Amino acid sequence: MQPSHPVTRDLVLIGGGHSHALVLRKWGMAPLPGVRVTLISPQPTAPYTGMLPGHVAGHYSRQALDIDLMRLARFAGARVVLQPAIGLDRDARRVIVPERAPIAYDALSINVGISATLPTLAGFSDYAVPAKPLGQFADRWAQFVADVESGKMLPKIAIIGAGVAGAELALSMHHRLRAHKPQITILEAQDALKSTGARARAAIKKHLDRAGIVIQEGAQVQQITADSVLTSTGAVHSNFTVGAAGATPQDWIAQTDLPLTDGFINVGPHLNSPADPTIFAGGDCAHMLHAPREKAGVFAVRQAPYLYDNLRATLSGGRLRSYKPQADYLKLISLGTKQAVVDWHGLAPTGALAWRWKDHIDTTFMRKFDDLPPMNTPAQPPKLAAQGVAELIAAQPMCGGCGAKVGAATLRNQISALPAPHRSDVAEGAGDDAALLHHGTGFQTFTTDHFRAFIDDPWLLTRIAALHALGDVWAMGGQPQAALSQIILPRMAETVQADTLREIMDAATMTLREAGADLVGGHTSLGAEMTVGFSITGLVDHPIRLSGAQAGDALILTKPLGTGTILAADMQAQAPGHAVAAALASMSHSSAQAAAILAPVAHAMTDVTGFGLAGHLFGILDLCNLSADISDIPLLRGAQELAAAGHRSSLFPQNTMRIAEVTGPAGPIKDLLFDPQTSGGMLAAVPADRASDILRALQDAGYPARQIGTLSNGPSQIRLQ
Repeated sequence: MQPSHPVTRDLVLIGGGHSHALVLRKWGMAPLPGVRVTLISPQPTAPYTGMLPGHVAGHYSRQALDIDLMRLARFAGARVVLQPAIGLDRDARRVIVPERAPIAYDALSINVGISATLPTLAGFSDYAVPAKPLGQFADRWAQFVADVESGKMLPKIAIIGAGVAGAELALSMHHRLRAHKPQITILEAQDALKSTGARARAAIKKHLDRAGIVIQEGAQVQQITADSVLTSTGAVHSNFTVGAAGATPQDWIAQTDLPLTDGFINVGPHLNSPADPTIFAGGDCAHMLHAPREKAGVFAVRQAPYLYDNLRATLSGGRLRSYKPQADYLKLISLGTKQAVVDWHGLAPTGALAWRWKDHIDTTFMRKFDDLPPMNTPAQPPKLAAQGVAELIAAQPMCGGCGAKVGAATLRNQISALPAPHRSDVAEGAGDDAALLHHGTGFQTFTTDHFRAFIDDPWLLTRIAALHALGDVWAMGGQPQAALSQIILPRMAETVQADTLREIMDAATMTLREAGADLVGGHTSLGAEMTVGFSITGLVDHPIRLSGAQAGDALILTKPLGTGTILAADMQAQAPGHAVAAALASMSHSSAQAAAILAPVAHAMTDVTGFGLAGHLFGILDLCNLSADISDIPLLRGAQELAAAGHRSSLFPQNTMRIAEVTGPAGPIKDLLFDPQTSGGMLAAVPADRASDILRALQDAGYPARQIGTLSNGPSQIRLQ
């Protein structure tokens, strides 16, 4: 999404906790023009605390538990960096992120939550799982349930910590595994449920007793092993040990030189640091100096509107608001079954009505992130030129990446009209993956590629663009040599421009050097939107041409399909975050090793890009008078579902001009053969007797490669099985 106003300030949000999720939603409703927003989060989703007990009990799916940060960020016009923050450079005002350039900020907010780890407890890191972070816990719990239900594991569980969280988890686990008669023990060094009122405590203990859940008070945990917890009162057998006691801040926060209390970031009534008013914090990772409170999600939710207003005020010169948390708050505590207990001013009504109340509050909160307003479509002027202007305006927005290419037929017609090369050192002009020039006893490859932005992260966009351009060199069996960049930046303040170029140059240099090439120059200009591209040379002794395929060859594809469909859905904020994350991971995965494995044996090879698998396969079939039988096509997570729902890249209609030459059942898989790929995988025709060894080598190198078909004599045709 290109900004509608020149960017002059950078707002960075570290973490996808409840406060930041609500800030992003409000920002999408009312953004501050001129501000670029960046969300730094290691995961594309964030679990909601309130629904975790219900999920553990089996009442909610994992999907219902998660806030989709990628979709939310798209709605807010924010870029997402799927990495953890590991430090701050406060002097330079930059966030340190592993394996990429630091990210600049003018205002910063931290909402990274806490962990329930017990780092000094022997055996905890090896044999226990903390209840927080919630996503990690939910994954481990799902695996344990599967192991119990399959008979691989006995349902013996120990929970360290008899607070509300420990009791809720114990009751929820018992309900989920009730058919297997679980043995659950809660271990507490002090008094159980001491943060609850007397009546609520009695009600919870009553349900724990009914479930046969044992609470051992005064039990000092000394060590955790693979099948037990050793305490001061004896050993407790456990195949699944959970840490639900204490709150541990993330380690990197201690290295920031910000004032802390017990490792948590000190903030005042404006929710910013007393040492740096441009740095804010919310949720569990913050310690409110003016009103200390226990760690509870209710405070993160209620901090959000103040955090939103104060971040805007910091970036625009406005007045900050003071947040004063309530002294007490309503607790709705799950009892495993669809019952709950209300803890409020000494009262403790219990039962199904309390559960329905809790369920209503939780599901209403989550609907805030599901029911986002649709993306606006441009209004049509009252008077239009003839010949399809109205249709072009009404069409879906033009995609970025390879989805923004000119169609194959249009391009082929123009290339065919080019005169033959008149220089003797040009061995191959336009038509193959890269041009070939005679160079000593071998050849030099030469290629160029660029595309308009499809994500707002200039670092990741640049890496993908570089890998995409390098693919043409690798496809011909070449070794990349040198590169020139072509960069267009939208209008922005000089400081923002410098920071953006710093990220672009960092990504380009790193990616090209990984490939054995150097960035030796380029051209940078300002324009309507961000565009990144590269012209690359390479050296090759024996070029792999498209015309080399033979009947009987096996077809190998090194990456799954679906980037065009996923990116098109993402432009409309309709793609699930896990699907977008999978697509970005695939696009940013270098094909260098894949090409090195395939090149010595491939009869023909190409990189699958804008014309889709079918278009690039036809490029081989047409030159060799061959046909192909294909099946078992690898797809990116979410691609088939999005294609079935009708999501298409804007290049898709032009790619399907030869769909009549592809036989097989209609449906999303067939459609995805024509999906334009950005930084797609290598498609190689290899001798059939070498295919299994090549596949094994590719998979050992980390590629999800598959043999997708075979070639045979006959006119150009693709038969999808």
